[in-house]
Amino acid sequence: MILIAALALAAAAEEEPNCKDPRWQSEMNACAYIEYERADAAMNAVWKPLLAIMKDRDKGFDRKGDGRPGYVAALLDGQRVWLKFRDAHCVSEGYFARGGSMEPMVINGCLQDVTRARTKQLQDLLEMYQL
Repeated sequence: MILIAALALAAAAEEEPNCKDPRWQSEMNACAYIEYERADAAMNAVWKPLLAIMKDRDKGFDRKGDGRPGYVAALLDGQRVWLKFRDAHCVSEGYFARGGSMEPMVINGCLQDVTRARTKQLQDLLEMYQL
């Protein structure tokens, strides 16, 4: 009997959350994470062609006398700094519900929002370089 209950709980934990009508905080948390993953995937879809353009720009650029980083290095530096900002900012925003069951939802909602904003910035940069 205990084994059957444990298996039922394990099966329920593996089910997809009902994101159209979440009823429990755990579902809301899981849905917020799924939305963040989607936002991250969208950002990565923009990142790949942008990085390719920057690599191509580096091939034909003469840096003699310039002393500044190349296109790829500048893009990577900006993304690394942005990632640190995103993570720190969203932890701070999550502290609104610090220690509570909705803290993961708040953090993942923040990650989603900030990532979507960054995707827009990268998309704008991509469009500028595609001209």
